[in-house]
Amino acid sequence: MFNKKFRIANVMTLVSLIGLVGLAGLSNAAEKSKAIQLEGSTTVGPIGGAFAEAFGQMYPKIAITVKKTGSGDGAAALVDSRCDIAMMSRFMKEKEFKKAVENGVYPVAHVVANDGVCVIVHPSNPVTELTSAQVRDIYTGKITNWKQLSGPDMKIVAISRDTSSGTFETFHKLVMKKKKMAAHVEYVSANPQAHARVRTTKGAIAYVGLGFVDRQVKALEIDGIMPSRLTIAKGVYPVSRPLFIFTNGYPELGSLVHEFCTFHLTEKGQEIIEAKGFIPLTNY
Repeated sequence: MFNKKFRIANVMTLVSLIGLVGLAGLSNAAEKSKAIQLEGSTTVGPIGGAFAEAFGQMYPKIAITVKKTGSGDGAAALVDSRCDIAMMSRFMKEKEFKKAVENGVYPVAHVVANDGVCVIVHPSNPVTELTSAQVRDIYTGKITNWKQLSGPDMKIVAISRDTSSGTFETFHKLVMKKKKMAAHVEYVSANPQAHARVRTTKGAIAYVGLGFVDRQVKALEIDGIMPSRLTIAKGVYPVSRPLFIFTNGYPELGSLVHEFCTFHLTEKGQEIIEAKGFIPLTNY
C-alpha cells in the first residue's frame, strides 16, 4: 500500500512539474508577444530602430514602437511611465531622477555604444580643423566669418541642436563650457536636420553624432584630433560620450525588455551598431 501511494505521489509531482513547465512556456510565449515602447534621443534612435527591426524578425508578434524626439522627451516618458525604454545620448539629470523616484520609477542606465559629437561643415569649406575655443567663439558670436579662421570670406551659419537634445547637453558642457549661444544661432530638432542644413549651406557649421557623418558633410579635427572609432573608443577625442538606454529598474532576467537591453552585447547587436556608424562595446 505504501509503495502504491508513493508511486501515485511521484506521478502527481511529475504532472505538477510538467504543468509548471507548460505554464512557464506559455508565460514565455506571452512575454515574447507583448509590445515595447521606446522613446527619446534622435542619436540613439537609429540603434533603437534597427534593434526593433531585428526583434521584429525574431519575434513577429512583437509590436515595438520607436519614437525619436530627443533625450529630454525620453527621460520624461520613462519618468511618467509612458515608455518601457528611454533612449538618451546623455546621462539622466538629477532633477529627472528625483521626479522619477517621486513617481515610483527607479531609472537604471545601460550603455549601448560609444559616440563622438562631430563638428561638421560643407565639403567645399577648406577649413579642416578648429580648436574647442574657436568653435565656442563661433557659437557665442565672437567669430562670424570663415576668413577669421583662415577660410574664405563667407558668413558663418551656426546650427545647433535644440536644448532638449542630449547632443546639445554634451556640446554645451564639453565645448561651450556652459556659455550661452548667440541669438543668431539656428536650432534644429534632430541630427538629420543638422546634417541637411550643412549639406545644403556652404557657410554652415553644426554638430552631430558620429553615425551622421558621411561624404555629404566634412568632420573637422577638434584640438588636433579627428573623430574616429579609435579616438572615440579610447576617449581621446575631446567630445566623446557614451550612449544610453534607461529602464525602470533592472529588467527581469529572461524578459523581452532584458533581451532588448542586452542585445548590444551580442554579435548581431555589434554588427548593427557598427553599421549605424557608432562604436560598439564588444569586439567579436
